[in-house]
Amino acid sequence: MFYLQMAMEVTQILLNAQAVDGALRKQAEENLKQFQEQNLPSFLFSLAGELANDDKPAESRKLAGLILKNALDAKEQHRKIEFVQRWLALDPTLKAQIKAFLLRTLSSPSLEARSTASQVIAKVAGIELPHKQWPELIGSLLSNVHQLPAPTRQATLETLGYICEEVSPDVVDQEHVNKILTAVVQGMNSTEENNDVRLAAIKALYNALGFAQANFSNDMERDYIMRIVCEATQSPELKIRRAAFECLVAISSTYYEKLAHYIQDIFNITAKAVKEDEEPVALQAIEFWSSICDEEIDILEEYGGDFSGDSDVPCFYFIKQALSFLVPMLLETLLKQEEDQDQDEGAWNIAMAGGTCLGLVARTVGDDIVTLVMPFIEENITKPDWRQREAATYAFGSILEGPSPDKLVPLVNMALNFMLSALMKDPNNHVKDTTAWTLGRMFEFLHGSALDTPIITPANCQQIITVLVQSMKDVPNVAEKACGALYFLAQGYEDAGSSSSPLTPFFQEIVQALLNVTHREDAGESRLRTAAYEALNEVVRCSNDETAPMVVQLVPVIMLELHQTLENQKLSSDERQNELQGLLCGCLQVIIQKLGSSEPTKYHFMQYADQIMGLFLRVFASRSATAHEEAMLAIGALAYATGADFAKYMTEFYKYLEMGLQNFEDYQVCAITVGVVGDVCRALEEKILPYCDGIMTQLLKDLSSNQLHRSVKPPIFSCFGDIALAIGENFEKYLLYAMPMLQSAAELSAHTANADDDMTEYTNSLRNGILEAYSGIFQGFKGSPKTQLLMPYAPHVLQFLDSLYIEKDMDDVVTKTAIGVLGDLADTLGSNAGHLIQQSVSSKDFLKECLSSDDHLIKESAEWAKLAISRAISF
Repeated sequence: MFYLQMAMEVTQILLNAQAVDGALRKQAEENLKQFQEQNLPSFLFSLAGELANDDKPAESRKLAGLILKNALDAKEQHRKIEFVQRWLALDPTLKAQIKAFLLRTLSSPSLEARSTASQVIAKVAGIELPHKQWPELIGSLLSNVHQLPAPTRQATLETLGYICEEVSPDVVDQEHVNKILTAVVQGMNSTEENNDVRLAAIKALYNALGFAQANFSNDMERDYIMRIVCEATQSPELKIRRAAFECLVAISSTYYEKLAHYIQDIFNITAKAVKEDEEPVALQAIEFWSSICDEEIDILEEYGGDFSGDSDVPCFYFIKQALSFLVPMLLETLLKQEEDQDQDEGAWNIAMAGGTCLGLVARTVGDDIVTLVMPFIEENITKPDWRQREAATYAFGSILEGPSPDKLVPLVNMALNFMLSALMKDPNNHVKDTTAWTLGRMFEFLHGSALDTPIITPANCQQIITVLVQSMKDVPNVAEKACGALYFLAQGYEDAGSSSSPLTPFFQEIVQALLNVTHREDAGESRLRTAAYEALNEVVRCSNDETAPMVVQLVPVIMLELHQTLENQKLSSDERQNELQGLLCGCLQVIIQKLGSSEPTKYHFMQYADQIMGLFLRVFASRSATAHEEAMLAIGALAYATGADFAKYMTEFYKYLEMGLQNFEDYQVCAITVGVVGDVCRALEEKILPYCDGIMTQLLKDLSSNQLHRSVKPPIFSCFGDIALAIGENFEKYLLYAMPMLQSAAELSAHTANADDDMTEYTNSLRNGILEAYSGIFQGFKGSPKTQLLMPYAPHVLQFLDSLYIEKDMDDVVTKTAIGVLGDLADTLGSNAGHLIQQSVSSKDFLKECLSSDDHLIKESAEWAKLAISRAISF
């Protein structure tokens, strides 16, 4: 009875598992693993008993709770499902004992044990409540919560908060929600003398907001909740004030439409906090207004600013109304910079929060902000104190997105010379950093072919480039912002086409300057190396025919660098080499796409193709997922550029393709590899045939695996379509496997009752993948004697299209693909499918709707479908 002995010694084993002595620790971990595998029920019971026992050492109790929690939940979806099933299958009596231990621990004198138990109870609730088990939990937690000693009250409220975080609102009935909110609001009340209880109550309210729809719709209850939250922002205790403001931020996004009555009071509270309170509280007070901006930006974008009487989500224009008070408050925060904030990547302080909020306000109200901010800029931009100069520059940069070009271009034209000179001559690094950032924003939002009056002219172009190139030699954080400004400068000429870009004469100088940056000793700081490569890629991507010969000359330079990182890696493998390989592969990808897009340049580039492919294949030997992703993407670009000639690389490349498709761990690598299979299919067409058995086998395995991240599944379906298009009627032998997979996925994705936004988005990408597969299969078989093989599947495809049309929640992309599939089906199956098409709902109503769509892509697709259908039916 090995595990009986274990159960008796569990305390010692848990302590040994945290020992300094490695051998002792390893032995204990092994014991715990054996105990869990040999007798899970007894193992979980022992852990819960350990956690509940106040005579045991704090260390063993804490670890017992942690292991218990990890036995109930996992990050990976497939393990999570497994743990849920495992818990549900345990003996009910045993589970009741474990739950009793956990509830008992909530009144332990040890804060750590109470807090751990709270988390474990929530994990159990997360499994049981959706299965209609443990219905008495919330009642028993709340039964006499107000008579309990303060530590137990605190633990009970903490538990309620965790439960609300863990389960979705539909598994808790309204009666229980009311009880939870009553207990929470009572715990928050200023009459509650214990600060720990009050803090736990506020955090619980934060998690329970999603459950409170009905309560927020009731004026009296809402008034009461809002009053208590606002009172808590005035508590003498910093943690409570901060948590109360966090609650207000959450309320602002969850219940925006219910705020009108409170907004004046909230403005007064937040303004006072921003001015006088400590930083953690002031940051949340600013966040409230940023959150309101986010809401209003979303509403105005969705409704295009025209609110006729029938709009569901009216915009209350809170920002517009508060503008003349809000802007001065935010401008004042800009002067509260920290000395070293521009060196610290994760820095976040009042000045940065205020500037971010100012930027959101500018996007919310547009032109109205300009006159409120300009006086502050004019007054401070030349002051001797760096803080004033930096704040003025930051304010200017913040308002460049939102207001109209008509309003901003004249100001930018006046400021541009001043900014360029400040970037060269200001004695302060902060000011230079913000100046370079502001120039980048000017180029991002006010420069490009869409604008009538260019801010960059042949007259000032040379000066701008000279300053940016010089600035790239500055300290890393300033140089990084200069690279960013150059990125947007190049991007503005993207649509210049073959007409000469003003950057053309400086192309060589810019490229050389960026390469020099990548070789700086300190290029690892402030993301400098990455920013330099990003700028280089953009300069290449937006270049024109005139500079193509120089882009060709860049190929051997970047190849040599990639070769060197591979050689260095033989000596030592460090993170930097991996990061560099990723950046260089990314750069080569952009160059390949650029040179491959026109025949004359492609011809010059081809001399390097074999060597480049050799380098990419060597990158797969490194251990870095990022480098793998970039190399894979670059190979996809190479396949596209080389076309049928890519066949000569397949024997060697195939094993890496298979490795990528098997990479469940780094699912991004897997998803990218699936995309590259598509690129290779388009390049090789029927020459891909010898590799299709292996590829299809692996793709079908991926689809049926529960370990693969769901985001990879839509591209796999699209990939079926790419393969079918490439090999045509040879796809016949895969129909038997691929079609049932497509059918079951189609049935799952057709109905999306009450899904959240993420789920709806995922469902639409899944639908699109399925439809792309059908489209590729129909087109692949077109004109082949084997088209009859598709007939048995036609009714199901039409049924899928009908159900999508009836659901009415397709996005534009899916609509376009769906109506295209209808056309492909008619086009390939012709008169054989005529009668089926006539019977389907979608072919009439859906087609009619698409023909009158505003979206020209949908309309185009529908016109082609109409033609194909009329041919199929008229036979």
